[in-house]
Amino acid sequence: MNRIIRSICLFTEKTSVSNYRQLHEIEAILSRAGFEIQTRRIVTHAETILNLGKQEEQPGLFYAAGSLSRTSLWEQLDDFLKASSVSCNLEIHDHVELHDVDFLFELIRRQPAKTFQFSYTFCNPPSTPFFPAAHFEREGFSLGLQSTDLAAGCEDLDTWFQRKKAVWEELTRLFIDYPDFMGIDSSVAPLFSGDSSFIHFAERLNGSFSNACTSDFFVQTSRFIKQHNPKPVGLCGLMFPCLEDFVLAEAYEQGEFSIERNIFLSLHSGTGIDTYPIGIDEDPRRIQQILNLLLALAQKYSKPLSARFISDGKARIGERSDFGNPYLKDVVILKV
Repeated sequence: MNRIIRSICLFTEKTSVSNYRQLHEIEAILSRAGFEIQTRRIVTHAETILNLGKQEEQPGLFYAAGSLSRTSLWEQLDDFLKASSVSCNLEIHDHVELHDVDFLFELIRRQPAKTFQFSYTFCNPPSTPFFPAAHFEREGFSLGLQSTDLAAGCEDLDTWFQRKKAVWEELTRLFIDYPDFMGIDSSVAPLFSGDSSFIHFAERLNGSFSNACTSDFFVQTSRFIKQHNPKPVGLCGLMFPCLEDFVLAEAYEQGEFSIERNIFLSLHSGTGIDTYPIGIDEDPRRIQQILNLLLALAQKYSKPLSARFISDGKARIGERSDFGNPYLKDVVILKV
């Protein structure tokens, strides 16, 4: 059983040398306690994408400019395209315009790899350590786990739940004397295959992904992570990253993870549409339609939802992708 911290995320007004010292201190505490650290992240409030892009690059360190307005997003487009380690999101409160979707297709046209670092967000809570939805509200730090690995060898949900709860309680004790510890985003964040894949676990307990989708498996999981997290912050939902969870990517290719099923699962348990592939010839009006549905559902149920669509800038509908990204599984692109 691997105890993996997906993200140590520091929220600060502006970057400084003290930020890096603080991240290293937090990482050292977690490492001594037996946790594996995947990434360190910094989210700022008063920094432009240009300034963040100029920060010294360090392995496993990423930056986010947080939630931007439409005007600010378009004004910083060129800087965003050049900033290899910077993420951001567009938080929409009113109505998704076709011009909002144009930004996504501009990324696809000019720098498709940047689609991985951009999302649309609706009713987005602050202080999640997961990118690109993360945005600043106050200074401090939060933690996000790759808790799928804690399910290794579990033959029922309750065993996994108790492992997760024990880890949350341990993390809370480790940082009890840190007033700037904002909490744990208990979202289930899967990756790759085997024990790291949430869908692998769902299939193992339910027989198939389809069976899991029409059972209360995901509802039970989302209920537990919201009710038993001793110090919750951020999204605290189930993530269904179509291309990052390689078993889910296989289900997508088999027609078992349509956009409708994605939205259905997100509405009752999840956080939205994540790393969902689209072809370069997809109709922008179709994407606008889907985003407006997410906005309406988020507002109706007071629920955070987001959308991150991914393209390699070359593959059309019916063609196989070539993302060139080790975190994304190549698939034959289906029409949304």
